[in-house]
Amino acid sequence: MNYTLKPLAEQVSVITGATSGVGLVTARKAARRGAKLILVARNEVALDQLCDEIREQGGQAIPVKADVCDAEQMRNVAVKAVEVFSQFDTWLNNVGVSIFGAVSDVPLDDQRKLFDTNYWGVVHGSLLAAQYLRGQQDGGGGAIINMGSEASDAPIALQSTYVASKHAVTGCTDSLRLELASVQAPVSVTLIRPAALDTMFVKHAKNYLDVEPKLAPPIYDPALAADANFHAATHPHRDLFVGAAAKLMSWSAYHAPGLFDRMASTLFSRSQRTDTPARPREENALHASGRDMQEREGMDGVVFRSCPYTAMAKRPRLSGALAIGATVLACAALTRMRRHAAD
Repeated sequence: MNYTLKPLAEQVSVITGATSGVGLVTARKAARRGAKLILVARNEVALDQLCDEIREQGGQAIPVKADVCDAEQMRNVAVKAVEVFSQFDTWLNNVGVSIFGAVSDVPLDDQRKLFDTNYWGVVHGSLLAAQYLRGQQDGGGGAIINMGSEASDAPIALQSTYVASKHAVTGCTDSLRLELASVQAPVSVTLIRPAALDTMFVKHAKNYLDVEPKLAPPIYDPALAADANFHAATHPHRDLFVGAAAKLMSWSAYHAPGLFDRMASTLFSRSQRTDTPARPREENALHASGRDMQEREGMDGVVFRSCPYTAMAKRPRLSGALAIGATVLACAALTRMRRHAAD
């Protein structure tokens, strides 16, 4: 089915997890670009603060307190969007949380709660958005954008439940895309796969390590993920990797799984541990809202503010050359990995 997506300034967009990290960056930038927003989070105070900030700057935003784990609360988000703005054009399922620790150390209740958030939260939002958008036959089209991860395609030690949830999000997103295409629904379904980002990801995670965790480098600015969200909202895309490291990780895990396992088993076990004793486990966002209205943690080391690979990936005419270039780079990287492993 032929359809086009509206310019961002003409869109009504639903953003979950809007008061922190990528969601907060996306909300603020989308408002500046003229989008009307339905902002969703568990922290009502932070939501009101964010919407007031956007309105003071001339934007339009309404807060809807909701937990993505609850299907009825999410249904209320869709109802509110239609009541206030008569429609919505883009639905961004952005909420996500992690748990650090060996899988044998993480209680099953926590693992189930993470899946309620990371997987079922995406399912709830995707089904509501698909039901509404597939009924839009005026040629305008609409977009469902799901936040995956570099962990959507590859294993990461010490974050097993998070990895499993992101694999599940990939399966759901890809299958939903096929089902909507089979009935020629005017809906674009995109999976965003970021590399490690300088957000509140670590601070919000529940931790079962004996030390404070950290993300393995390279680290990218969350504004790159926000820009990928905007591109997916206005240009139909199957998926977008944010950061060349995410693409390399996916490629390596698929094409050289044995070598990837040997390297990653050591890399991730060491690079996700700090020397700082662990803070109390109660300070996390798994079961309650975390530190809101913070875009970035301010992680140590280099944080990449741009990525040529991601910029090129948004341009379909360059996709062939990009694929060849990515293959060459991946082969070179694997060669270096093999040499390092041999040493």
